[in-house]
Amino acid sequence: MTLTLRQLEYFVAIVDEGSFTRAAERLHVSQPGLSRQFQALEHDVGGPLVERLSRRVQLTPAGRAMLPYARAALTGATRAADAARRVATLETGELYVATFYSHSLGILPEALSIWRRQHPGVAVRLFEHRLADELAAGMLAGQADVAIGPPPVDWGGPVRSLGAEELVLVIASDDPAARGRPRSIRLADLADRDWVHYTPESALCAVLDNACATAGFTPRVAVRTEQGGSAARLAAAGLGPTLVPGNIIPARFPAHLARPDPPIRRELCAYTRVHPDAVTSAFVATIADSALLTPAHIRRRIGI
Repeated sequence: MTLTLRQLEYFVAIVDEGSFTRAAERLHVSQPGLSRQFQALEHDVGGPLVERLSRRVQLTPAGRAMLPYARAALTGATRAADAARRVATLETGELYVATFYSHSLGILPEALSIWRRQHPGVAVRLFEHRLADELAAGMLAGQADVAIGPPPVDWGGPVRSLGAEELVLVIASDDPAARGRPRSIRLADLADRDWVHYTPESALCAVLDNACATAGFTPRVAVRTEQGGSAARLAAAGLGPTLVPGNIIPARFPAHLARPDPPIRRELCAYTRVHPDAVTSAFVATIADSALLTPAHIRRRIGI
């Protein structure tokens, strides 16, 4: 069996456009030529990939099984060509970074600011995920050059530790627990509160549940949100305490911020599928060397 990238490109275009005619127009090829290549692809895989209906096409079970791999192959080919062009220079190109939503709000803005000053010709595209498994699956599919997130399980490629992200408690300024402006608060002292929690689709949901379980209680829920930034604002508005990554809190945030006692940290790393090229290595070094994750940096920035 010999499949070509062109055949896969035609297959994906047919699915995306829902029509052989529109797929040919999108790719600027003749419809008969596209149809012949697609028929050859179906012959090579041993059966139909789409069902041709009167006004659209519909994936067959074989087509549904093949589609994600076809997309990954096309993405991988694009990334491979781009990586090869970037090996010799840090002056131009585009870097693809997969990460969590909380990181794109937290450590990445400062890191990207440093990166752009050092390498203004290299653009960055972010792919944001909610869960660690989602992030790792995107990397396996060839979505990005590097992932910034928690250490992946059973990862076959290079992994570099970036340190530990420190979480902070956010409490409304007029909350009784904020009286005296304590710098640290035991979670057990907040066991009787209703909490600003996270939806199960958020990686921070398990972080908060595990922290409360360690403190000996299950948090009652006042409201759930998917994003750490939203949780911080809801807590500041008085809906209940919450835990958020310290690096997402802006300066002069209108709430009481305190360190959980004991501290709660989440290890972060950078990982790639293969040995990173020069641009990817430089980007990882920028984040690792900037010390944006150190507790001291976070505490200085938010004043705790």
